[in-house]
Amino acid sequence: MGFNCGIVGLPNVGKSTLFNALTETAAAQAANYPFCTIEPNVGRVGVPDPRLTKLAEIGRSQKVVPTSLEFVDIAGLVRGASKGEGLGNQFLANIREVDAIVHVLRCFEDGDVTHVEGSIDPVRDAETVETELMLADLDSLEKRALGLTKRARGGDKDAQAQLSLIEPIMAALTAGRPARTAVPKGEEAAAARLQLLTTKPVLYVCNVEEASAASGNAQAERVFAMAKAAGASAVVVSAAIEAEISQMPPAGRPDFLESLGLADSGLDRVIRAGYELLGLVTYFTVGPKEARAWTITRGTRAPQAAGVIHGDFERGFIACECTAYDDYVALGGEQGAKESGKLRIEGKEYVVKDGDILLFRFNV
Repeated sequence: MGFNCGIVGLPNVGKSTLFNALTETAAAQAANYPFCTIEPNVGRVGVPDPRLTKLAEIGRSQKVVPTSLEFVDIAGLVRGASKGEGLGNQFLANIREVDAIVHVLRCFEDGDVTHVEGSIDPVRDAETVETELMLADLDSLEKRALGLTKRARGGDKDAQAQLSLIEPIMAALTAGRPARTAVPKGEEAAAARLQLLTTKPVLYVCNVEEASAASGNAQAERVFAMAKAAGASAVVVSAAIEAEISQMPPAGRPDFLESLGLADSGLDRVIRAGYELLGLVTYFTVGPKEARAWTITRGTRAPQAAGVIHGDFERGFIACECTAYDDYVALGGEQGAKESGKLRIEGKEYVVKDGDILLFRFNV
């Protein structure tokens, strides 16, 4: 099961620099001119989770395998992209493939780095991108509605149902509101199949100068207010600092972060926020060979959680041994949990919780 976040934004806001640091590679070309990232670059990154290290210590595991997220660096979008300006068509095609949008906004002044709009205004930039996505969604739905209307007039019940779904969304888009604000209750799954850009969850990343990495700045505060009003999330990052950290040996990073007044890296915050944005939770498997984290969506039942490891686990699911993380740690592992009655046997209807340590029983 793969989950991915598309990193988007106007040209020269620092998104490719962020991607390079995020994946600790130079896979994306970061340069001071628009459209330097022509093809989407993809990188998988581990989700930082101190619980996994603790479980590996208790289980004396030889190997530690974190769960991961995929980040896709997509070419910069400009005003008019919905009509094909710049690399608009390619941008829009690529962004349809991602599960969530990480929107990088420039919140720093730098005379050496040009801005496509001529001035620094992250709220305007966010509105520019959102408008282009809404226009693309509206165009997509208007084309779809033409065929549906003809079929609905002929008595096609499926076409009538689809029209009842998309008409309020089209009205919202026409009024300048994203599709996510008009999806009828209970129709989320049907709306997802429309592959609309403005139904995807959004995380705003405020790219600030180094001096503002710990507490943000006035521009970042405006973005946080905008995100709160829209029901979105936001984090503060200095892409320049993150690029520097990514080139350091891991042992030197904590002291460097501490010297800047940072408890953790901005990238760790982006990864965690992306994970939460997608509604994901983690369960663990622990043994002498490895301690491993696994990603599932919130609300997943035990057989489907088992299927993330292997399809045979889901098909032949019998039950799972389950221990809550706090109990596992407090009682010193599996044996202590068993002796204290904290290890439970759960069946097919069990909804896996974040932090569960699971051992699946199956027969194929």
